[in-house]
Amino acid sequence: MEYISGVVEQITYGNEDNGFRVIKIKSKGFTGLVTVVGSLAAVNVGAIIRVKGEWKMNSKFGKQFMALDYRETLPATVAGIQKYLGSGLIKGIGPVYAKRIVQHFQEDTLRVLEENVDRLIKVEGIGQKRLAMIKKAWQEQKEIKNVMLFLQSNGVSTAFAVKIFKTYGNESIEIVKTNPYRLADDIWGIGFKTADKIALQMGFEKNSFARCRSGIVYVLNELSNEGHCYGKREQLLEEAEKI
Repeated sequence: MEYISGVVEQITYGNEDNGFRVIKIKSKGFTGLVTVVGSLAAVNVGAIIRVKGEWKMNSKFGKQFMALDYRETLPATVAGIQKYLGSGLIKGIGPVYAKRIVQHFQEDTLRVLEENVDRLIKVEGIGQKRLAMIKKAWQEQKEIKNVMLFLQSNGVSTAFAVKIFKTYGNESIEIVKTNPYRLADDIWGIGFKTADKIALQMGFEKNSFARCRSGIVYVLNELSNEGHCYGKREQLLEEAEKI
């Protein structure tokens, strides 16, 4: 497995349903832009990312870096912040307003957005209506990033994190904290074993009710897949003890 880091320069393709994106990053050591593909739903132009993955040769598009996971940091330079805000990330801020905002607040721009967004009213052309639009969009982006960070820090892959957010939205963190075994019921592709791994990493006890319930359902499904119409109590308990 390899790692590459760089600044996101372009997003050439994006599927909003599954979070798949094709992006191009400027990375030290490479003469041109590097094409990165994978579940990169929360990545935006101007962001700095560190990607874990592997190189693949696509017959049509050439050499690409297949992302398995990534971590993002916000830009710190004036130019980087302007590109980040002007990318269309925040409704109400396009390239023109991004330039005005950054010219006004310089390196403090992101801190102003985070801590006192009402100060944007001082920027030429931003009235109450546009300010309200920007505040709402910025809050939505914060919530998305918070969810992705929480899930990734608890062992959830980026691909599954996208699916979870698409299903639960802003309630993702609360639902996963309360009962991560719901993922096995609600998210296609996440079975008991994946949900169990997440739950145990979060500190759930092996004899918790949520785990026992989900484990029994898993055993019943396995028996069904093997062609059984029902499972005897002894057989069910024996198989459940193995997990």
